[in-house]
Amino acid sequence: MAKKRYALYISRPLASKFDLVAQQRHGSKSAMLEEALRLSLEPQKVPGAEEVMVRRLDELHKVVGTVNRDVAIVTETLALFVRYFLTITPPLPQSEQEPARLLGRERFQVFVAQVGRRLATDHRLVSEVLETISSNSPDLFATAADDAPLHGRAAGNGNGAHREVAAAMEPTDSEKGTDHG
Repeated sequence: MAKKRYALYISRPLASKFDLVAQQRHGSKSAMLEEALRLSLEPQKVPGAEEVMVRRLDELHKVVGTVNRDVAIVTETLALFVRYFLTITPPLPQSEQEPARLLGRERFQVFVAQVGRRLATDHRLVSEVLETISSNSPDLFATAADDAPLHGRAAGNGNGAHREVAAAMEPTDSEKGTDHG
């Protein structure tokens, strides 16, 4: 194979290292330079690396899909709660606002403690609620259309799923911060 000649300039410190390594290897500088360039320009493929990367990307894709679904559930749940809360909560008279703020602060501290306890374990309220619904009213999600079925059940002509959901969402005594024992 014919070789092409190049005139290259490198820094003095790098040239000193290059000379030293060439002496230690007892090889030609041209061969060392050619090997270094080949490794740099044609990186070696690691056998099986592509398959591992594809598998990991597939796993990440599934995880991202699950996270997207969970975020959508949380966002929709929060939006529905805020809409419900704002539409049913009447404004308080001025004389009741300060006691309500104090009670709100206490309730918020209990709420934060409940969230902390739940996050410290793998037991999630959403899972508990969904399990309760699926075991007691498996057709609820298939038949419910927005808020309409809740109004009918609240009047007493439904299957009682709203009571099951409310019961599943009710905090336990330990979450309330009270002990009955």
